[in-house]
Amino acid sequence: MSTTLLELRQLHVSYGGIKAVRGIDLHVEKGELVCLIGANGAGKSTTLKAICGLVPASKDSIHYAGRCIVGVASFQLVRQGLAMVPEGRGVFGQLTIEENLAMGAYVRSDSAKIRSDIERVFTLFPRLKERRRQAAGTLSGGEQQMLAIGRALLSRPTMLLLDEPSMGLAPIMVKKIFDTIRAIAAEGVTILLIEQNAKLALETANRGYVMESGEITLQGEAKTLLDDPKVRQAYLGEG
Repeated sequence: MSTTLLELRQLHVSYGGIKAVRGIDLHVEKGELVCLIGANGAGKSTTLKAICGLVPASKDSIHYAGRCIVGVASFQLVRQGLAMVPEGRGVFGQLTIEENLAMGAYVRSDSAKIRSDIERVFTLFPRLKERRRQAAGTLSGGEQQMLAIGRALLSRPTMLLLDEPSMGLAPIMVKKIFDTIRAIAAEGVTILLIEQNAKLALETANRGYVMESGEITLQGEAKTLLDDPKVRQAYLGEG
């Protein structure tokens, strides 16, 4: 029986006449933490948006849990266990932390378990518990990133898509966020991580893909990519 949870087959995405993603192949096995790295504008975030149904994708190019999901509405994908933490966090600024977390559970009706899951998020992120009745818009960037991840976890995802979780954060906060990502992966949640910090991403992931100008140019075990001269020169500032 196949253990592949997500598979992209010759995925193409175009904005008007511009080809942002050019026929990429990518797969993520159940329980894996896979990263997709590359420079700004390489097509990484567009790939995630295509998976989530936020931008049109080429026919029959995205398969999740053994089914083609091209054309499936985003909210239906959440019901199927696919959750995304978008670039820029996307929290509801006027709502409290607790209300934001509750929004993550909108596909659920098991009130007692939702409450239990909110407490679990507060265990992962004690800082959020201290501010639970504070408006999300008043939080720091790092705290908003914590909240965005926590909100996604409230849907009880089988697979989590993370778009640039370290962007704009102080180093100490980046460490906290990535420690939490590792902890979530250790609990069995499958993760596809999009990240500009190539070193951190490859140190965290099992496998990685390198994307340039809409194409996958390298792939392999994360440790192997970390030692690759091309990756070290282009993304780790060496050579």
